[in-house]
Amino acid sequence: MNKVVSNAQEAIRDIKDGAILMLGGFGLCGIPENSIQALVEKKVSQLTCISNNAGVDGFGIGLMLAQKQVKKMISSYVGENKEFERQLLSGELSVELLPQGTLAERIRAGGAGIPAFFTPAGVGTEVAEGKEIRVFEGKKYLMESWLKADFSIIKAWKGDASGNLIFRGTARNFNEMMASASKICIAEVEELVPIGSLDPNQIHVSGVYVHRIFEGKDYQKRIEQRTIKASNHTTERPENIIQGQGLSKNQIAQRIAQELKNGYYVNLGIGIPTLVANYIPEGIAVTLQSENGLLGIGPFPDETSVDADLINAGKQTITMQAGASLFSSAESFAMIRGGHIDLTILGAMEVSENGDIANWKIPGKMVKGMGGAMDLVASAQNIIVAMQHVSKDGKSKLLSSCSLPLTGKSCVKKIVTELAVLSIHPNGGFVLLEHAPGISVQQIIEATEGKLIVPENVPEMSFYS
Repeated sequence: MNKVVSNAQEAIRDIKDGAILMLGGFGLCGIPENSIQALVEKKVSQLTCISNNAGVDGFGIGLMLAQKQVKKMISSYVGENKEFERQLLSGELSVELLPQGTLAERIRAGGAGIPAFFTPAGVGTEVAEGKEIRVFEGKKYLMESWLKADFSIIKAWKGDASGNLIFRGTARNFNEMMASASKICIAEVEELVPIGSLDPNQIHVSGVYVHRIFEGKDYQKRIEQRTIKASNHTTERPENIIQGQGLSKNQIAQRIAQELKNGYYVNLGIGIPTLVANYIPEGIAVTLQSENGLLGIGPFPDETSVDADLINAGKQTITMQAGASLFSSAESFAMIRGGHIDLTILGAMEVSENGDIANWKIPGKMVKGMGGAMDLVASAQNIIVAMQHVSKDGKSKLLSSCSLPLTGKSCVKKIVTELAVLSIHPNGGFVLLEHAPGISVQQIIEATEGKLIVPENVPEMSFYS
């Protein structure tokens, strides 16, 4: 069967106002650029768009938001898209924010004919409001329903006239699941090849799911966070610490790296946690996982090896280490929910003395979305938080109870801040394990609003080589 159409305009010809669309991609990686541009030119409106995020200002779905073509977004992450956040906060745009793993699995379920499933992600948070909760093996799970669309618009590396698709790098992300979850799947590809040219062993999406396919043109393949290897990176030593101010972000990451154990599979959140990869101790072999579909993250690339199809969860350009593997976002979160990740390191706005964490929005002021954090804190075997102990105005972020909407309940095991290393006591309270060089125990007491348990002898951090 020949499913080839000549261009994006023909592919989207029957998408009408009010349609429900799925759009593949993660950040700007693997987005259907030509189809989005055709939708902008057609000026179709009142759309419900299902996408992990909404591109950036002035590119990707961001173009559609700027033209007010979207009435509702179903996403996991707002990110740095200021227009998306502005429309959300002003009420101009209806937004349903979901844990990233839940979004991926709802799409996969829609394509697999599974109307509902239970997940631990979001239990105890506002995501669980109004949803059924059941207990399995002593743990609470909430019910989520499938997601389906009128059209799914995806982007692949190679495809043939029968609709078989192959993806490249981390551009696989949400594209693979979306192919099966709509009435009509439109695939744009970088290279369209004759039937029989693709090795059946290498095909990621079977042509049974694809209804229209075309070869795109003039791909920009923009990079959201172009990140290259620092040529002059050096380890920060104790003499770099300013008396009374505590650790820098790099030093926090360096201290957390000492928690890594040989053979660990580790997920690094965005921000300070991504820096941990720079400080893995000698003799320790760990495998880093990124929830957008990569196991085996390597170092940042040098200038000559930057690849728009290889990014991490923070949208930074990366490389792959020997033995790496690639997969869809749904498979990535299956690893996480299935308990196959040994350690998660992520940032936080607040942590409570019971181990609750809040890190995704400030009501009425800032909404970044929960991304994969809710899935990670609900399922990882061990969770370490990298964060600032106090806010810019001097207020404690380690509280008796979180004031911001929760990401997860009673999940944090250890916290590393610019002032201290702390753990969560089983009966509640922050246990002071170490103090930073140049920081007194009294300073930590004064900077901690929640219950602080101070042992008789608290050692100074010692982690520099």
